[in-house]
Amino acid sequence: MEHKLIPVLQPCIGQEEIDAVTEVLRSGWLGLGPKTEQFEQQFAGYTGSRFSVALNSGTAALHLALEILGIGPGDEVIVPSMTFISTVHAVSYVGATPVFADIEEDSMNISVADIESKITDKTKAIIVVHMGGHPCDMDAVHELALSKGIKVVEDAAHASGAEYKGRRIGSISEMTCFSFHAVKNLTSGEGGAITCNAEWMNRRLREKRWVGISRDTWIRASHEKVYAWQYFVDQVGYKYHMNDLQAAIGLVQLKKLDQLNGRRREIAERYQAELKDLQWMELPEEKPYAKSSWHLFQIKFIEENLRDRMITHLQEHNIATGVHYYPCHLHPCYIHLKAIVPRSSEIWKRILTLPIHPNITDEDLDRIIYRIREFKP
Repeated sequence: MEHKLIPVLQPCIGQEEIDAVTEVLRSGWLGLGPKTEQFEQQFAGYTGSRFSVALNSGTAALHLALEILGIGPGDEVIVPSMTFISTVHAVSYVGATPVFADIEEDSMNISVADIESKITDKTKAIIVVHMGGHPCDMDAVHELALSKGIKVVEDAAHASGAEYKGRRIGSISEMTCFSFHAVKNLTSGEGGAITCNAEWMNRRLREKRWVGISRDTWIRASHEKVYAWQYFVDQVGYKYHMNDLQAAIGLVQLKKLDQLNGRRREIAERYQAELKDLQWMELPEEKPYAKSSWHLFQIKFIEENLRDRMITHLQEHNIATGVHYYPCHLHPCYIHLKAIVPRSSEIWKRILTLPIHPNITDEDLDRIIYRIREFKP
């Protein structure tokens, strides 16, 4: 049935998520409450971190991570250009300057050698992005950061359930930022979280995400009888917390995450098996240290002109594709920054994301693979 559109990314939502939201709606407590707390505990347990702070987006997570590290005007933060714009915006939010580092040819993750070449006296942090759900080489990143006295923040927007050397992403660095946006591996509709192991970070993040108030409403409502109305604002904060409607969806999704990621892996393996003989494209591969969450399946064409032709060809057969990403240093708001990133500048013109999400059936896959193979380069 060729008329059915196959989207490139799509949430996988069932009756269980609908029932969970209905339960919250009936409870009368819709905001930051018991479900959010439950989600935080379970997500921390899943990732293997001590704490998890649930937020309203992955963008908010990146902003708060830099803010509590005290990064601000005059500081530099090294970021990949090949990422969603939020990674770079977070640096701008705190008044610091983004410095673009290049990527590895194969994984399209940030290059540790290039990070090293971009470090100056002003460098305070590195944000590494696990592109498409494939973990960066975190040992190499940490070794470099430690030797230079700079902080590491992981942007794991794509990497819920991914592993580095057998450890879940979320348990490795001081702070890891997640996104639970609609089409992410684990969705809460919209949402995000930061995992961390330090008590002070957990405390500061909780205050910052709730406009700087020193105790959140749920704690005050549930634990205190007399002065439950009273709160203190120690510092300027933001309205960045998750709510219980989002957390209810997130809790159901968390239970299914390994199964959902398992289906993504099956799809990726099928693409790899059935497209590997096509000489005019390169397929993504996992490094020995990585277990990808396969948020994206990104192919690279040998020649630039093939990408747009393939987009049109698949579009004609109702198969959607994506390009992740147009490099951030080329966007008008960052074009003034000097960026020496030759690989990112070249590779983006050849990459294409094929449909990958748990709703894709084996019949859908047959159709996608057939249409790709019939393409005449």
